[in-house]
Amino acid sequence: MNKTQSSIDTFSFGDPETCLDNHMTDYIGIFSDMNGLYSPPVSLSGLIKLLRVNAQHGPILYFKRNMILKWFKPNPILSQRTFKKFAFDYCWSANGYLQIIRNTFGAVIKLRHLPALTMRYTTTPGVYAQIKSDGSIVRFKKGEVYHKKEYDPSQGIYGVPQYYGGIQSALLNEDATLFRRKYFKNGAHMGFIFSMADPNLSVDDEKQLKEAIRSSKGVGNFRSLFINNKSGKVDADKAIKITPVGDIATKDDFEKIKNITLNDMLSMHRAQEALSGQSSGNSPGFGDLDKITRAYYNNEVVPMQQDMEEINEYLPAHQHIEFSIPTYSDLIPQEET
Repeated sequence: MNKTQSSIDTFSFGDPETCLDNHMTDYIGIFSDMNGLYSPPVSLSGLIKLLRVNAQHGPILYFKRNMILKWFKPNPILSQRTFKKFAFDYCWSANGYLQIIRNTFGAVIKLRHLPALTMRYTTTPGVYAQIKSDGSIVRFKKGEVYHKKEYDPSQGIYGVPQYYGGIQSALLNEDATLFRRKYFKNGAHMGFIFSMADPNLSVDDEKQLKEAIRSSKGVGNFRSLFINNKSGKVDADKAIKITPVGDIATKDDFEKIKNITLNDMLSMHRAQEALSGQSSGNSPGFGDLDKITRAYYNNEVVPMQQDMEEINEYLPAHQHIEFSIPTYSDLIPQEET
């Protein structure tokens, strides 16, 4: 119990808590370590954690992986399972690795997936290495690893995801959600001021009243402030006055932040909300899904498939990977009329 003035008795239920810390991956540049391995310019473990940062970023990347995989034609060289892992690595890290396995005659017999998280380029030209869980390093032969990477104008060793510029929005979206969750869970915020102007209120009655207000607070409820103005001069016509101060409906920008950051994430991934299972809430409907699907396939899926087909440069013609073409694609030759 704190005495701020001789005639005013105040009692506060709980203290505020600090906001959540913010974590951001950093562009750290390219350099080699004592083992002769070049470090990626972006923290790969940080990008992995970002997959679970909110309800949009990770699922959109999985959606893009599914769109690449949907029309893939498996073959004896590259299985559906291997291509699935390779394509997703390329989506989240802008780097995909395949080990080219050959027979004794030098012919390619299989492509094996190598996790992008553990792969590194070495200071020996054309040689890649893999960092094992125990810290040991496995070095591959020159030309044994195929590396598909997104072009980065600042360096040519690793790829950098196209969505990198939108990471701040993804983190802000997470921060807003976690802050709101703690906001309701810890109850460390003002709900109302319970004020009285009764100089005759006994000490026992005052303690019972404080305990009643304190016990009414559960997880997710607002904390409140009790004031007894013993002078009885303020609002003397009212023995008890309730003053709300925790109106989150008008004082908080949670919904606005969530909508803005969602739109940012849809933009940074160039994802159609109607197809990727996301909704910004800014439009009454999704529009013509057939037209949206066709436009997305022609403008996004086909270029991604063409990126994947670069592996064919290392394969004989009869082992090339291929994709089927849907009937609504602009790539289908039109019949002459």
